[in-house]
Amino acid sequence: MKKYNIMILNVGRRVELVKAFRNAAIDLNINSDIIGTDISKLAPAIYFCDKYYKLPKISSSDYIEKIIELSIKENISLIIPTIDTDLTKLSKNRNKIFEKSKAKVMVSDLNVINICRDKFKTQKYIESIGFKMPKLITDKEIMNGNYSFPLFIKPKSGSSSQNTYKIKNKYELDLYKNIIENPIIQDFIDGDEYSVDVFLDFDSKIISIVPRLRISTRSGEISKGLVIKDKKIIEYIMNLMNILKPVGQITVQLIKNENGIFIIEINPRFGGGSPMSIMAGANSCKNLFYILMKKSLQYSDDYENEIIFLRYDETMKLKKSKVYND
Repeated sequence: MKKYNIMILNVGRRVELVKAFRNAAIDLNINSDIIGTDISKLAPAIYFCDKYYKLPKISSSDYIEKIIELSIKENISLIIPTIDTDLTKLSKNRNKIFEKSKAKVMVSDLNVINICRDKFKTQKYIESIGFKMPKLITDKEIMNGNYSFPLFIKPKSGSSSQNTYKIKNKYELDLYKNIIENPIIQDFIDGDEYSVDVFLDFDSKIISIVPRLRISTRSGEISKGLVIKDKKIIEYIMNLMNILKPVGQITVQLIKNENGIFIIEINPRFGGGSPMSIMAGANSCKNLFYILMKKSLQYSDDYENEIIFLRYDETMKLKKSKVYND
């Protein structure tokens, strides 16, 4: 029986994602090892993998070579990135990785990554193709006072909603402008906030679109979510994906109100809340195995509707020797 080994890079706290791939392999009755990597032996998810390895930092000159070496050693079929800072380097080297190891990398083309990783480029691109984003407030408008509160500020290349703030007055505007490096300032848009999980195959064909209402968040990630088959959101995101043409699992953040749908950001990787959509039935882990088995996939909205998901912490214990004595 052919083996389809999966390597999840910088697996960190992504225990749910590891379990989702393992459960998918069991359900499909296929042989697969889940290989986790991280720079720290204190990353909880590595202990849920079949094997784990420490890799150098992404900035290391031999990072890609180490991935290739490990992919050959463990006969990896598919590599899954989980953090934004990995995406550019992996996209630049995905062909090299495949040629040397035969491992596919679930990452979009470099132009897609560049658009999504830079918030200014995201804004310019989204508006150029006719979709809405909160209005960008320029430095000139700030200087001339051509704006009104509330505003919203975030870093140009940030992730996980770190250093993002609603600004209610001039004092806060001046404060956060000095704190945040390369800030982007927009109108604050009120409304219902959604995370939309999209899965596309390696030819950018859309397989599933799952809107999740963000009931509650913690540290930038959804902690309580409600899956809603909102037809307007699904159609809007389908049109966007058909133009952008990313690959793999994508999470789109948006706000919906009486004035329409506003794109907030696009994360071209598994989002922290992606297991909610997987558990609802839009199982991108199974779909990735199907792709590796060269099975054709079609668009499907066959997942549960109006289902609430709650995420929570769980504690594990390890002997000190397991972490420090290897």
